[in-house]
Amino acid sequence: RIFHGESPGFRRMAFKRLLSRVPRVTGLSLGRRAPVRVFSTVEGKKWRATTILSVRKDGEVFVVGDGQVSFGDMLLKPNAKKVRVIDNGRVITGFAGATADCLTLLERLETRLEQRPGQLMRACVEMAKGWRTDKYLRHLSAMLVVVDKDVSLTLTGNGDVVEPHDGIIGIGSGGPYAVAAARALMDTDLPAKEVAIKAMTIAADMCVYTNANFVVEGFNKGDTVVAGSEQDE
Repeated sequence: RIFHGESPGFRRMAFKRLLSRVPRVTGLSLGRRAPVRVFSTVEGKKWRATTILSVRKDGEVFVVGDGQVSFGDMLLKPNAKKVRVIDNGRVITGFAGATADCLTLLERLETRLEQRPGQLMRACVEMAKGWRTDKYLRHLSAMLVVVDKDVSLTLTGNGDVVEPHDGIIGIGSGGPYAVAAARALMDTDLPAKEVAIKAMTIAADMCVYTNANFVVEGFNKGDTVVAGSEQDE
């Protein structure tokens, strides 16, 4: 009613002037949008987990994973299982990264293996290609170690499929420690399983995000399916 009888242009100008006098903390001043504040209860904290080690020696191959899951400076779980057997016991996988992302990728890998039975390398290449190019999969955060009786591979979200020159693969927070220890033990008389466990023990002593609650899966010499699993504490 204050501007009753005035022209529309005058009323718009007067209304803008009124808005410009509103305190800025409300975010309603003319030409400015209210600031958006994002609150997080987990600010500065990250999920940390996993050391996975694969060792191939003298016709045997074993994959060892620790069981610790950490959130910031808090230990959430000491006995997570990060090493899985798929494809009816013919393939062993170990994963590092977000659990839901890893399981999603494992399901995709199993589908590829069903389409390419006995062709692990080809299945992994196709899997990595889809992981890299798929609009949904490329946002998944994970790394995979995949082994069978003949080949050991590392798969990443960048489309990498890497076969190690020495049969040793390590991923996760303690991966570099485990790989270094395993390479130092390869010249000893220890079998692949003992090399893997001893190297993981060294990594667990050095990395605060790795414990000594191991899950071990592997192929003995001449086996075509997984020899069995055991849990060492």
